Amino acid sequence: MPIFEYETHLPFSREDVFDWYSRPGALVRLHPPFAGRVIEEPSNGLQEGSESVLGINMPSIFGTTLAAVADIAGSASSLPVRGYTKWRARHTDFKPGRGFADEMISGPAKSWRHDRSFEDDGTSMVLREKVTYELPVVGKLPAAVQKVVARQFEAELTRIFAFRGRQSSDDLAFHQAHGRLASQLALDPHHVPGAAPVKVVAVSGASGLIGRQVCALLGGAGIEVRRMVRGAADPQAGEIAWDPDAGILDPESLREVDAVIHLAGHPLASRFTEEHKKKVLDSRAEGTSLIATTLASLESADPRNRVLISGSAIGYYGATPADRSGVSGPLTEDSPAGTDFLAEVCEKWEESTAPAKSAGVRTAMIRTGIVQTPAGGALSQLLPLYTVGAGGPLGDKEWQSWISIDDIAAMIVHLVFNPEAEGPVNGVGPEPVTAKQYSKILASVMRRPSAVPVPSFGPKMVLGEQGAKEIVGADQQVSAEKAQTLGYAFRHHTLKEALEHVLGR
Repeated sequence: MPIFEYETHLPFSREDVFDWYSRPGALVRLHPPFAGRVIEEPSNGLQEGSESVLGINMPSIFGTTLAAVADIAGSASSLPVRGYTKWRARHTDFKPGRGFADEMISGPAKSWRHDRSFEDDGTSMVLREKVTYELPVVGKLPAAVQKVVARQFEAELTRIFAFRGRQSSDDLAFHQAHGRLASQLALDPHHVPGAAPVKVVAVSGASGLIGRQVCALLGGAGIEVRRMVRGAADPQAGEIAWDPDAGILDPESLREVDAVIHLAGHPLASRFTEEHKKKVLDSRAEGTSLIATTLASLESADPRNRVLISGSAIGYYGATPADRSGVSGPLTEDSPAGTDFLAEVCEKWEESTAPAKSAGVRTAMIRTGIVQTPAGGALSQLLPLYTVGAGGPLGDKEWQSWISIDDIAAMIVHLVFNPEAEGPVNGVGPEPVTAKQYSKILASVMRRPSAVPVPSFGPKMVLGEQGAKEIVGADQQVSAEKAQTLGYAFRHHTLKEALEHVLGR
């Protein structure tokens, strides 16, 4: 059977790397967004017999695009449309600190075994991986065709493993910078110099696009994550029940929590009817108020330097210069709120955190920009057009303040750890681009043309005139200076770097 081998050299100790691989969230962080999704994380870490389930896209940018089309179709129709194939695997040959393997139980391959060996390499380590596989049907093809198929398949594996190598290195460096590697925690498991002693974090919106990556990154830092869920909660799984619509949240469920990351809210991307706008506003203001008042009561009775990191968005500044009362230039956290609907939402969203701040809870609001990932959001909706060569700019000189999915997740976790982080913080990359520049860069990364401007009636059909103006037609040049002043080190400084990473190009 064919064998594929790959080496990743990481400037960290073997123990730290293996420990990170063993923690909850590692598979979510390692699985590329262009290759599919994690449906079920390992049932028992890396232990023998632990099982996981992945959703695997077809290879290449076409597979990523088909998955995006399926997601869009499913969202529009509320039907379970799938753009991936399920892959179930079981961990075997677990050797603590040294290695493990996984074998495919069911999936698209005829057979698959993936061995990993963690080895010392002087002051660092090397991860040696060997995949022994057999593809269906291929053995019946002519030898020359088999070689072509194998070459293309292994090129896709190289693309995936290269992503995993970058992701491992970036996450481990992030944890090292925050004193969260196992070797550092062993020195003082109760306090990390320069950082808040955070051990338990509750997360709302944990299953969302950003929330899932935030939870995985926290897990990699050795933090206990408690997901806030609507309806019945499973305490054994670390879940916390809450009902923001009914104003129900048991204070006792947050008593042991050091920080709350609040990301939940009604989905924004829909036609801007009065009903939809009410749901968008109420879900953010009422949910945030419920969490803030609950934390305030706990902190007043039992002071322990709790933290609240609440979601917000760059919509705070208004969609266009006309919505900003003449404010020009890069928008900073000191810039006033705009005057349109989304500005009103963001302003009330942030104001709802006031009870927590007044009670002594360190409170920060992350004003998120345009998140870049093929797993959802704006980029996933553009991929189908660009893949078939019909992509083009959504405007001309309008500023688009973007951020990669990995940077927004890491910035949120950074705000949890940094005791100096308070008030609004812009969650955007350091180099915004114009709409025309965005189109050219995306087309270049995808190796596609970008000559066809997207007609204005397209977004209006989906979002309505107001939604199209405030979301698609937004012109916001937002500064990332405060995040950098707070010590956040960006992984992706340019849009090109971000797109190449999340698209595996």
